[in-house]
Amino acid sequence: MKICVFGLWHLGCVIAACLAEHFPTIAVDPDPRTVTDLQAGKPPISEPGLAELIQAGLSSHRLRFTANLQEALEGSDIIWIAFDTPVNEEDEADVGYVEARIASLFPHVRAGSMVLISSQMPVGSTRRIARSYRDQYPDGAVRFAYSPENLRLGKALQAFRKPERIVVGTDERQDRARLAMLLAPFCQNIIWMSIESAEMTKHALNAFLANSIVFINEIATLCEEVGADSTQVSQGLRTDERIGPRAYLGAGGAFAGGTLARDVSFLTKRAAELGIPAPLLKSIRESNDFHKNWPRRKLESLLGTLEGKTVAVLGLTYKPGTDTLRRSAAVELCIWLSGHGVNIRVFDPAVKNLPEELRRRIQLQDSAGEALAGADAAVVATEWPEFRELKAQDLINRMKTPIIVDANRFLARSLEGAPPVRYVAVGQPKDSE
Repeated sequence: MKICVFGLWHLGCVIAACLAEHFPTIAVDPDPRTVTDLQAGKPPISEPGLAELIQAGLSSHRLRFTANLQEALEGSDIIWIAFDTPVNEEDEADVGYVEARIASLFPHVRAGSMVLISSQMPVGSTRRIARSYRDQYPDGAVRFAYSPENLRLGKALQAFRKPERIVVGTDERQDRARLAMLLAPFCQNIIWMSIESAEMTKHALNAFLANSIVFINEIATLCEEVGADSTQVSQGLRTDERIGPRAYLGAGGAFAGGTLARDVSFLTKRAAELGIPAPLLKSIRESNDFHKNWPRRKLESLLGTLEGKTVAVLGLTYKPGTDTLRRSAAVELCIWLSGHGVNIRVFDPAVKNLPEELRRRIQLQDSAGEALAGADAAVVATEWPEFRELKAQDLINRMKTPIIVDANRFLARSLEGAPPVRYVAVGQPKDSE
């Protein structure tokens, strides 16, 4: 079975590299520069282990990259659509971008092929795309299916190679055997359902996770005021069998824009189009947007006037394990601090150069110690493991005032309860700060 992966950013590169361990795989993207870099073994985004896996695929000749769509589709049994759907600052997805690229397949795809879509699009998109193909090629015998992506930035290879289950939407039972063969190296637990149900499952899952996050963060904000500790409350919830130990109930920072926000936006918009009230879904973003400002409120409370103060920001990327700055809460915080006259000193182990806009606003340092030097406060913004090497004495020796704002309690084990360091986290009772 020969597989073609169409779309080569984070999602497509991970899918192609993992597939090539088991199947001959050709991966295609309309951007020649992206393809040239990948042919040299350089992925467009940092992901632990991805560059090495791509290089292994190239060396074994089981993985090829091309910008020639017709070449990529020749002889392919399954075309896996893996474009990362662009999202604007309002968390609205550019679905037309993905649909246009899928439509570019139509003149070249051969009869009997399967088009498997994993790009994140609103429920109903796969059916609409299949209908468009059949309108243009009424004699075509191409099948369409949908399987929602399940990647996690920074842990994407693990998530793809060993998922707990894979959701697949297809209308035809006879298509299941071919899709099961494709997915067998990664997971035997395939949940079969209709195409619309598979699309809706992705929306519902991310909306549920987003709702869990804003719920526990609202509870944590109340905990701060009434003397309760949100970590203890979360433990009480997770040990209830109706909730469970793996529930998304760890109070901390707000979720950033992207996957979760995109699906909340999809559902909210669709409900409005159908005239269905969805007050819970609409409130998710409102609550999350308020909680995004928790570090700002804490710094104002702790430092008083911000102008002229120096704040160290530990971490700048969207998540640890990657080098992307897009939709990073740390970047948003730095821009806000800059607008309030704060001197910002930043260290991130994955960031060696800054975009021009940030270069004018912040000072990039070569180590956490340099960033902390002379700081009035520090914010743990991205949870890089090496930050756990910091000790209370390091902060006391380097900082002007050892104040640590750490939303997710990443450094709690070494810094909480270590005077004279003032350690502040989401859901922590005020009298313990």
